[in-house]
Amino acid sequence: MNLPLHASFPLSSRSCCCHASLSVPPPQADRKEIRLGLPSKGRMSSDTLELLKNCQLSVKQVNPRQYVAEIPQLSNLEVWFQRPKDIVRKLLSGDLDLGIVGLDIVSEHGQCNEDLIIVHEALEYGDCRLSLAIPQYGIFENVNSLEELAKMPHWTEDKPLRVATGFTYLGPKFMNESGLKHVTFSTADGALEAAPAMGIADAILDLVSSGTTLRENNLKEIKGGVVLESQAVLIASRKSMIQRKGVLEATHEMLERLEAHLRAIGQFTVTANMRGNSAEEVAERILSQPSLAGLQGPTVSPVFCKRDGKVTADYYAIVICVPKKALYKSIQQLRAIGGSGVLISPLTYIFDEETPRWRQLLSELGL
Repeated sequence: MNLPLHASFPLSSRSCCCHASLSVPPPQADRKEIRLGLPSKGRMSSDTLELLKNCQLSVKQVNPRQYVAEIPQLSNLEVWFQRPKDIVRKLLSGDLDLGIVGLDIVSEHGQCNEDLIIVHEALEYGDCRLSLAIPQYGIFENVNSLEELAKMPHWTEDKPLRVATGFTYLGPKFMNESGLKHVTFSTADGALEAAPAMGIADAILDLVSSGTTLRENNLKEIKGGVVLESQAVLIASRKSMIQRKGVLEATHEMLERLEAHLRAIGQFTVTANMRGNSAEEVAERILSQPSLAGLQGPTVSPVFCKRDGKVTADYYAIVICVPKKALYKSIQQLRAIGGSGVLISPLTYIFDEETPRWRQLLSELGL
């Protein structure tokens, strides 16, 4: 929705229930292909393609100007490059089955529609927050919280707090739930950060990453003013997963690959040799050090050699999984209890017996 700046939304006319749902038509009955919507431009697009590549789901695009591509590993699946908000809208209309977008876009344009299901809520990129920001100067100089902003005597029915934002659903909903009665909302083309300085808004509600742009424009975030913490999410149409052949299976494979890769990020396999009398005795020494426990405990196996014509095992090979932040400490502890010949390699995937998110999805679908 691209409205002129002067267009406003009185708070009373924008309040809604989070459990309300829009009228959603069924998926197109004559379409056989499974469709995945991906962001078409910008950092979100490049980061999404990189994540899929790291999950061995590289997107094959014959012509970079075309909006349709494929993922060869997923049969009968088409990739459609779309604007993020259009991905959400087309999931609701039945034109797409799956999509990857920011949670902020899902929340704003999906408006809690019950047909949208968040399959994976933390793809670990695209981090930002939707936050209320006010000037650092003038009447706002000593205002540092949403509560203080609400108590200011300046806001009346005739002179409400003017908030410039592109989030015309989440903004009024947040203000209504926060108890701010006298608020109007407007949208503007270009950078919202300029609106307070130009005198056409008192505050802005926008996405914030580092906060540098706000500070450079003499704006500040306030306590209690964060509407939403956002990052990239995998979403799906409930109707498509239940009604369209192959969608649930494709969702399962994507979820498994994503989970395995994301779990492995920042994890290392540590292999070492350790002298001991038995595997149990070596395991006891390892488990005495908290940072050496690994995911489910160490793997200990004998290292056989031939001495005086006999096969014997004086050393045991141990394998553990260690997070990057604890890597050096773990190596120190390992060497302190007799570990030697330590080898380290990064992990690419960690597959569980079954991902908990899959079980949650099936439960939500009633399957």
